[in-house]
Amino acid sequence: MNTLSRREEETLLKQTKASALKECDSVVKEFAQCAEGRTFSVAWECRQKYKAVQDCMLQYTGPEAMAIVRAEYLRLREEQKRAASTPS
Repeated sequence: MNTLSRREEETLLKQTKASALKECDSVVKEFAQCAEGRTFSVAWECRQKYKAVQDCMLQYTGPEAMAIVRAEYLRLREEQKRAASTPS
């Protein structure tokens, strides 16, 4: 079976987003510093920093990146099934 259950898909996405946040930590911190103490002006004052966060996250969580993550997960799952079904 080469498909993911909804639960597996959600878990992978959650893990990938957490990993992406770690990878994009410096960019996220820059945006947070810009946004600190602002309310409405965040929209125009921090627009470029927000876009940088979005761009950084997208490289780890975009469709292409998620396809790679899914493929790796499926490969590992198949490997584990084969190992479990092989008699010792």
